[in-house]
Amino acid sequence: MKPTSLLILALAALAAIPAASAQPSLRTHSPMSENWRFHLGETPSPDATISPTYDDTGAGWATVKLPHDYGLDLPYDHKNAPRGRGFLPPEIGWYRKHFTVPKSDEGKTLQLEFGGIYRNSKIWLNGQYLGTQPGGYVTFFLDITKAANYGADNTLVVRVEPLDREGWWYEGCGIYRQVYYNATSPVHVANHGTYITSTVPDGNKGSAVQAEITIQTTLQNDTPAPATCEVLSEILAPDGTLVATLKDTITLPPAPTARQRPIENRESKIENSTTLTQKTTISSPQLWTIATLGTPNLYHLRTTLTQNARPIDTTNTTFGIRTIHFDPDRGFFLNGKRVQIQGAACHNDMPAVGIAMPDSLQPWRVRKLQEMGCNAWRMSHNPPSESLLDACDRLGMLVMAENRHFGNIYPANADPDTTDTDFPDLGAMLLRDRNHPSIIMWSMCNEVKKYQATPEGERLFKSMRDYVRRYDTTRPVTGAMNGGWMAEHSFANVEDLIGVNYAPGRYDDIRKAHPNTPIFASETAHTKITRGVYADDRKNGWSSSYNILNPKETGAGGVPIATIGWPLIAARPWMAGSFTWVGFDYKGEPTPFGWPQVGNNTGFMDNSGFPKDKYYYQKAWWTTAPMVHLMPMTWNWPGKENQPIRVVAFSNAQEVELLLNAQSLGKKPMPKNGWVEWQVPYHPGTLTARAYTDNKLVATDTQETTGKPAALKLTPDRQTLRADNQDTIVIPVSIHDTEGRLVPDATNRVTFHLKGGGRILGTGNGDPSDHDPDRSDNRKTFHAYAIVLIQASKTPATLELTATSPGLKPAQVTLQTK
Repeated sequence: MKPTSLLILALAALAAIPAASAQPSLRTHSPMSENWRFHLGETPSPDATISPTYDDTGAGWATVKLPHDYGLDLPYDHKNAPRGRGFLPPEIGWYRKHFTVPKSDEGKTLQLEFGGIYRNSKIWLNGQYLGTQPGGYVTFFLDITKAANYGADNTLVVRVEPLDREGWWYEGCGIYRQVYYNATSPVHVANHGTYITSTVPDGNKGSAVQAEITIQTTLQNDTPAPATCEVLSEILAPDGTLVATLKDTITLPPAPTARQRPIENRESKIENSTTLTQKTTISSPQLWTIATLGTPNLYHLRTTLTQNARPIDTTNTTFGIRTIHFDPDRGFFLNGKRVQIQGAACHNDMPAVGIAMPDSLQPWRVRKLQEMGCNAWRMSHNPPSESLLDACDRLGMLVMAENRHFGNIYPANADPDTTDTDFPDLGAMLLRDRNHPSIIMWSMCNEVKKYQATPEGERLFKSMRDYVRRYDTTRPVTGAMNGGWMAEHSFANVEDLIGVNYAPGRYDDIRKAHPNTPIFASETAHTKITRGVYADDRKNGWSSSYNILNPKETGAGGVPIATIGWPLIAARPWMAGSFTWVGFDYKGEPTPFGWPQVGNNTGFMDNSGFPKDKYYYQKAWWTTAPMVHLMPMTWNWPGKENQPIRVVAFSNAQEVELLLNAQSLGKKPMPKNGWVEWQVPYHPGTLTARAYTDNKLVATDTQETTGKPAALKLTPDRQTLRADNQDTIVIPVSIHDTEGRLVPDATNRVTFHLKGGGRILGTGNGDPSDHDPDRSDNRKTFHAYAIVLIQASKTPATLELTATSPGLKPAQVTLQTK
């Protein structure tokens, strides 16, 4: 496909937010997060467990709250559990929940919406089988209109069987995303039924005089007779001002006898639906952009359906107006401005919660990456939660959205209903996510070695590309390839945008073979380093931070892979950018050592969000604010007096001077996208780096020889939480000496106490070989740091968190829930 201007879209949550002029009760979209009963392992009598009369109050059943990842509760087992899962064994699980369907909902269309279950779930309501979902990353809907008991108790049962994996990392277990009860008028906007695109004339030249908006609204009629309704579409500007109103009348066909398939996440068209297209123009649109270039402006589309002048349904869809363009010679452009993609790939797990990430932690993770200059997030290797995409929209982070499976194949089976023109999981991702302005490309797969250089693979990739265009023609289709770019038959022959995993020495050859197709590095620089560690330690499963400079894991010609990743991109203006592997350490895939490692330590940050030296190398070349960073991040080297220590400085300044105990060790020019270093005989005291630009001191960094641990310090980034039983905050704890200096080698165990309400979800410390349980109120610090995750309750309260450790001065912070 020739490079063309790829135009806007919009945030995709079909969240039921009523129009201001409509009744709040038009559409119900209620989270079902509380009071689930859970059983770990197969129950003694599975058939009986499905029955509404089954007693789930006995032994083996516990009360849990969603989102829930029970994989964290299983013990590490290096002899029997899969290495890729971080030596945590998968196990079957059962969930049961009682809830009441209001009598007033009789006559409405009722659905249960599941954000994601890992994996191979089977679902029953009131003993009636509703369906199964083999995929672990799919949002899906189940119609319960006929199975529900109105004005009475209903029993929902979910069986989860995550024994077959979909990936090769820790994927968790259970209902790890939210579940919603949805109730609508029988005539309503279909699930994910709103699609908004915009064209900005001359947008690729930086113009923003007007935006031409196209709205496609898919409407569904679940009644046995044709239905006529009026569709009112109102567009609100980022400040809430009404800027466009469109109104049309449409007649919908009646519902067929068999209304729809049991699980609605497929491409197949619902027979009783009709799509209405409306167009309008907005003058002087406020463009969505990345945070470093301006404000990520978001518009809102308010859709209201009326019959006989009475509102019957309403939805709110958020979107943004922007122009994207990939050029084979000049790279990526956003709103007419060239932008280098400074990206990170990320898995979606954290200590204490696993893959069951509370929504409020997603913006925290996005901001952590933005602080180091990252402007793009690769969703590796699966569709994420909607809350993460919402955070990227609001905060201005570009997104590479990625499908989990190439074609229709799951690890253990192929869906017998699918064909080369029917990709249900891919369709579910596209329908749900195509309105998010943050998404700039669709990735079909990651490293499909078996198919990426074969005729069958090329044919199937083309089928997937064409399938994407049924849903969205505004973004390029790509794939993360780790070979086969120049084969006779290759994904690269039919991709709109060529993704290259590693192989930096082949960028030029790939461009020569595909001169008319834009190229980017879909994955690069997988350097394994452990925060605060400066020598490989196989026994403890730790990797040296110097690996980012040493030619150990090389990309080409013996050059260090961490520092070759970005320089080779920056030196090629035709490369659109890159996604470094990875943003945060993650559980599972424990390389290079394996046990006792249970996590992967290739991140810019460890799994608890603490920066590594790798973070600062990249920050020096991804940000413009003056900075300098010293590696190692310690000047405590007892027993190494007079021995040389390798000292490295990362900076975006012109020169860096190093001083030991106020004595200059020389000033060195900073090479572009590089670093400077010294061999420094160790003497206790103060090591200081001074960064200069135009002979002016612009930044400093200091490491001091410290005393023994003496006190704890808690440093929350906010002190107010929402009293919604979900809002979660990450609170770091650190260890300092009597003079307030961080003690970089401290490993003291810290216990957390919470008063006033809320709950401690668990702890973490960034050590890839720590085997302490995540759901705990205590944790040893790893190189002076640990975190505790606190979740608010439903009741406004004053929470007091205290951290204690034997022999150390405790720390306390006060949090307000409102």
